[in-house]
Amino acid sequence: MSSSCCSNSSCSAPTVDPRYRKALWVALGLNALMFIVELGASWSSGSVSLMADSIDFFGDAANYGLSLFVLGMASTVRSQAALFKATCMGAFGIFVLARTLWSLQAGTAPEPATMGMVGFAALAVNAGVALMLYRFRTGDANMRSVWICSRNDALGNVAVLLAAWGVFGTGSAWPDLLVAAVMGGLALTGAWTVLHHARAELRHATSPQG
Repeated sequence: MSSSCCSNSSCSAPTVDPRYRKALWVALGLNALMFIVELGASWSSGSVSLMADSIDFFGDAANYGLSLFVLGMASTVRSQAALFKATCMGAFGIFVLARTLWSLQAGTAPEPATMGMVGFAALAVNAGVALMLYRFRTGDANMRSVWICSRNDALGNVAVLLAAWGVFGTGSAWPDLLVAAVMGGLALTGAWTVLHHARAELRHATSPQG
């Protein structure tokens, strides 16, 4: 099996762009920091969308760490890593949607000022990370998954800011819960995209050469 998988050039270990490695390390550190910040803010404010975003930051920190681990490895290993990350993204989406449904029972409005301030800080971090990784968005499934995560995070932060404005204007939890549901949906669609590309790369790598 291994000989047939690596008989084509796509199975060889690629040359790693040092700029990509550096960008991943920066992204890893920033995401780990924002996970701690947003998790505390979500508990103090009662915001489900902030909680969803904090879990997303944790998942992305693990995502960047895994991407650093498989850098320079064969394409099949990197595609398998992308499959794992797609599974994690999908699990995150399902969890957020389930937590949103559960929170409908309580209906307590979160504190919008905390949501707004922390959401803005998170947007600044994710926008910076997305800009760093933009040039690598057309790489393999593993690189593509990193870009998709960063893009989804920035979109999610904008949504959290809109939720904070909505909670402030209405005094209701509905804007917060709606945004949390959207973020869960983004995670599911992103997981499907990464899964599709990773499976295609694995099929190509393991196909017999003739």
